[in-house]
Amino acid sequence: MRSQRTLARAAGLAVAAAGAQWAPAAALYATPLRRLLGIASSIARVDAVALTFDDGPDPEATPAVLSELERLGAPATFFLVGEAVERNPSLAREIVAAGHEVGVHCHRHRSPLRLTPREASEDLRRASAAIRAATGAELRYYRPAYGLVTAAALATARSLGLQTVLWTRPGYDWEPTGTAESIAARVAGELHGRDVILLHDGRHPTAERWRRTRDAIPLVAEAAAARDLSLARLDDPVP
Repeated sequence: MRSQRTLARAAGLAVAAAGAQWAPAAALYATPLRRLLGIASSIARVDAVALTFDDGPDPEATPAVLSELERLGAPATFFLVGEAVERNPSLAREIVAAGHEVGVHCHRHRSPLRLTPREASEDLRRASAAIRAATGAELRYYRPAYGLVTAAALATARSLGLQTVLWTRPGYDWEPTGTAESIAARVAGELHGRDVILLHDGRHPTAERWRRTRDAIPLVAEAAAARDLSLARLDDPVP
């Protein structure tokens, strides 16, 4: 009987520990939880929206996105994947040289909910080290893969001096269907100052998808301008 109680207690503790590890992931859908955990999803500037890109650098998509941003004179923040940076270090440096900001996404793009706390922490530390080594940039922001925050990653990000950031306006450009116009329309639907826009410059299975993202950028810029909003990086100060 005592053995059964001990096993039941151990099982209960294991479930509680798992729940504590994964509970912050609900912040993706719960704004009050974001505030409680200190997870950002807006910027300081009320006259701007932040344009962010995940999952790069990609040897095809990232140069195309950078070219479009340069044409528009628009700044952005790129959340980089560590192993992609290791494969394309010069491309990561090109992002920084163009005046854009880089943040930490992950080292390998996996669901954080499938990682142990140790694996989650090691993945974030490895990604941060790879991005710093390639770019020499000061890193200030972390965005978890799939937007799923875990307790271990959140604690590790804080120890590295990184602010965890999610988003408010996703373009859903990862979906297999859609057009540049539909991506931009999803972003612009309820666009307000201080919003954080989510697009992608990596992990596209086909060139057609990243071209849609590239072509959506000027449409997003037009939608922002129609609301008297400019495009900004996450760290752009209030003028």
